[in-house]
Amino acid sequence: MGNIVPVIMCGGTGSRLWPMSRESFPKQFLAVKKGTKTSLLQNTIKRITKFENIEKPILICNEEHRFIVLNQLKEIDVEPDSIILEPCGKNTAPAIAIAALNIEITHPEKNLLILAADHDIKDEAKFFDCLRNAHNYSDRGFLVTFGIVPTKPETGFGYIEVAEEFNINSRKGYSIRSFLEKPDKKKAEEFVSNGNYLWNSGMFMFKTKAIINEIEKFNPELIKYCSEALNKSKRDLSFTRLDKEEFSKCQNISIDIAVMEKTESSVVIPCDIGWSDIGSWRALWDLEEKDENNNVSQGRVMICDVKDSYIRSNERLVVGLGIDNLTIIETNDAILISNKQSDQEVKKITRKLNKYNYVEGSEHKKGFRPWGNYLNLAEEDNWKVKKIVVEVGASLSLQLHKQRSEHWVVVKGSALVEINERKFSLNENQSTYIPKGSKHRLTNNGNLPLILIEIQSGDYLGEDDIVRFKDNYGR
Repeated sequence: MGNIVPVIMCGGTGSRLWPMSRESFPKQFLAVKKGTKTSLLQNTIKRITKFENIEKPILICNEEHRFIVLNQLKEIDVEPDSIILEPCGKNTAPAIAIAALNIEITHPEKNLLILAADHDIKDEAKFFDCLRNAHNYSDRGFLVTFGIVPTKPETGFGYIEVAEEFNINSRKGYSIRSFLEKPDKKKAEEFVSNGNYLWNSGMFMFKTKAIINEIEKFNPELIKYCSEALNKSKRDLSFTRLDKEEFSKCQNISIDIAVMEKTESSVVIPCDIGWSDIGSWRALWDLEEKDENNNVSQGRVMICDVKDSYIRSNERLVVGLGIDNLTIIETNDAILISNKQSDQEVKKITRKLNKYNYVEGSEHKKGFRPWGNYLNLAEEDNWKVKKIVVEVGASLSLQLHKQRSEHWVVVKGSALVEINERKFSLNENQSTYIPKGSKHRLTNNGNLPLILIEIQSGDYLGEDDIVRFKDNYGR
């Protein structure tokens, strides 16, 4: 059999897991499962690297998340084949076309395994068995998708209608009659009671040349624009930056609609693997072990007379008393309180927050950068206080601000500071002042993470008030 190249799709905002998941740091990069320290993306990569014939992964992500992806790969000691940066989201068909075109010239016979970064799979042995079955079909030129045997009438998933009633033990790939969008409750109940419907997992396997040929047959313009975007791409550190002008011309379309609904070469492999897309807080509640009252609690939580609820604290103490069937999620700047059955509606709240310019709708107080991270501690109109963490050997860019001055106070570690032409060291309990308009740079020249408090003062304190002169990360 031909080798398999995993293609991991890292896009999406995971808005139904707000307030933990936001555009600035969506769910695929979070450790959402209780008792785990690795993110959903890291779990996906670690899982698939256990399978035979697996090569280095290709990751496709939003340009804004590039350093998050790179850092999470480093944390689990995985070197990717490539990290491809999308200048804008265009759904799965363009992303898959780009991945296939990226390796077509050198490896047209290789199989691509398309995976989402944010899925959970409980039974890895059954999953690997499904992959072997799919591999057989893919090597023979079929476009394979993976359908999940439904366990309940779920309205949050799309469905695949199989041409005949399936047998989960048959190891057979079934012909596909249709792909169906997320149904209402009544339709979902009909699908589950019928033996011909599977949940659409969004996972696929096919040969490189096979998927390119089928996309070109049904959507030649898509292949044209993706080819141009890749031909005009630029290599930047570990990243491949697609050409924005060409990629923006791509139709915003899923691979299901672009190809899988039209091709005569598709099959679906039924899977019973303990799969979840963790698309809502209810889905996470379903996954986790419950207490004697059917509750899941995580973090600093104290409950009394509480039933059937999911309560999660990330910082502050959360106390629940005399409640049932609720989802309560606490973060450092927002709290969600919801009926557990309303989990599919959380994204409506995020749209409303963004409509009325609530920054909490899309951004966390904690921001991630290639050199480390920062946390907004307090602010008013003309001042802001941040906690900044700089990793060992890392440097901020040589920069200046036109509308603010800054004070730096080192609370842990040591720093090399540059202000205009002057260079000096700062150690714990030492501070310095950076006047507005001064070129400055900060480097962690110690052997521990550098932690400092930054106090900003000025007429405008936005992150875009920055002029960069030199940067180690190509920004």
